[in-house]
Amino acid sequence: MKMTNDKLLFNAAGYIAVTVFSVLCLLPFILVISSSLTSETYIIQNGYTLIPQDISLEAYRLALKNPAAILKSYGLTIFVTAVGTALSVFLCTMTGYVLQRKDFLWRNKISFYLFFTMLFNGGLVPWYILIVQYLHMKNTVFALFVPSLISVWNILLVKGFMRGIPYEMTESAKIDGAGDFHIFISIILPVSKPVVATIGLFTALMYWNDWFASLLFITNPDLYTLQYFLYRLAGSVQALRMVMDKAGIVVDTLPVESMKMALTVIVTGPIIFLYPFVQRYFVKGLTIGSVKG
Repeated sequence: MKMTNDKLLFNAAGYIAVTVFSVLCLLPFILVISSSLTSETYIIQNGYTLIPQDISLEAYRLALKNPAAILKSYGLTIFVTAVGTALSVFLCTMTGYVLQRKDFLWRNKISFYLFFTMLFNGGLVPWYILIVQYLHMKNTVFALFVPSLISVWNILLVKGFMRGIPYEMTESAKIDGAGDFHIFISIILPVSKPVVATIGLFTALMYWNDWFASLLFITNPDLYTLQYFLYRLAGSVQALRMVMDKAGIVVDTLPVESMKMALTVIVTGPIIFLYPFVQRYFVKGLTIGSVKG
């Protein structure tokens, strides 16, 4: 079909707007990478630039000075992200499926109870006491992913999506003698890939970027996640710079600002590669539940 002039103009304007928006979204990443490759002296004198003018790898040398510790933190973070995401997605999808079942009489009451926790909670101190004194998870790897396994937002997202799945599929499987768990694993999950990928990405990002759990529950350096390890490293370098400045020691080569950008690159790089695998489901998983719910 031949496109009209109005449609051609609309499509051209849309492509231009999307292109400009994409470039604007890309600029911060370029700025971070450029600044991580710029010398500390140039950043202090001229600020951040999109194109590195005085290239220096000192920030990466300092950040990777102890590669064994970083690799250990990387491995722990990957383990926490993988295990926490898998368990959280399974629990949230299973809970969301149950809460949208028409034959579950308490679905509205439990949904209200879960939603209520999004508005009001006990606070940080009771939560800390529960994890440390009652569950005894301090200085254990469980403290890094167990407290965040259940996300009410993800449950509500799954519930809205699965509400659009015909209930006749469940009834037909029951007639054939299938149990509820078998129905969930064999029938519901395969047709729920969009919402599973969506909450999986949300959860993986949350676990990968989490440093607060390590700050609260971990004092053993062997259990520092990558984010918290690099957070302490950046804080130590900045504190050292402040002590030297107060003592009157002039050190221009200590890359405080550029190292922050280098640490951002080190942390952000791996998780970016996760998005291309789930982007085909991402928008669909976000919108279908809201439209059909």
